[in-house]
Amino acid sequence: IQVIKNSDLVINAVPGFMGFKTLKTIILEKKNVVDIAFYPENPFELDELAKQNNVTAIVDAGLAPGMSNLILGYYNERMKIKNFICYVGGLPRKRIWPLEYKAVFSPVDVIEEYTRPARLVQNGQVLVKEALSDIEFINFEELGTLEAWNSDGLRTLLYTMSIPNMAEKTLRYPGTTEYLKVLKTLGFFSKEKISINNSQISPLEISAKLLEKHWQFTENDRDITIMKIIIEGENKKIEYNLIDYYDEKTQTTSMARTTGYTATAMANLILQNKYRNYGINPPEFVGKEEENFNFILNYLAERNVTYRKS
Repeated sequence: IQVIKNSDLVINAVPGFMGFKTLKTIILEKKNVVDIAFYPENPFELDELAKQNNVTAIVDAGLAPGMSNLILGYYNERMKIKNFICYVGGLPRKRIWPLEYKAVFSPVDVIEEYTRPARLVQNGQVLVKEALSDIEFINFEELGTLEAWNSDGLRTLLYTMSIPNMAEKTLRYPGTTEYLKVLKTLGFFSKEKISINNSQISPLEISAKLLEKHWQFTENDRDITIMKIIIEGENKKIEYNLIDYYDEKTQTTSMARTTGYTATAMANLILQNKYRNYGINPPEFVGKEEENFNFILNYLAERNVTYRKS
């Protein structure tokens, strides 16, 4: 509390397991907040609290959820949408066996993507599917073939959008799903504690520690972020594509650029009094207004994070 006491605005970027509680604390301190913590709780549970404290809280203000929500929110105000899908992933430039992956954020949060059931919408109904399900292969001109599977990235869109079909899928290099399913099936991602030499520890804690060693991003590593958003209406199909690379000049990871700059763009909206709406505000609320939508895209483009529309 002392850390944020004299702040005009707070950015909540803690690991997901403590994100919701941190957001609540910030709101109780009556501080405007931009939140990129990825937690399982529903942020709208804090909506009334934020309104009571005159707090503008923009949640899920990262890449996906984040920019995917903003773009969908913009078009949902301007056309009748039938289908929405977002493919997204952060990948190392160099594929190193056996994991072909580097984590640029908390390993526990990465594993959470592989274990948390994925919620999607089909024919107007919310379905819950196992993470890593419905694998498909997609070709990208810059990277070749990647595999995609269901992940729980729709989040607030499940409550704010009346669109018949919506899904989010995580992108990885081909073959990743197979070894993740093996680890998951064998219990390496379980939170249930087991006894080892009279000590109680969860397999997840052990796995996160072991994987952190292999996933750790070193000064020689370079990453790529890729996202494809497809929005379909009766007579219109809109596609946004992003491919972003590690910035050699500033030595900033692509995932930091695409996530962090989105958050700071949202923060500037609030600090410049361009957006002031008390309560919980997911990016789809922010994107409704063309001025806000363009502000965010221009802010990112100025930093060479460019979303290409077709």
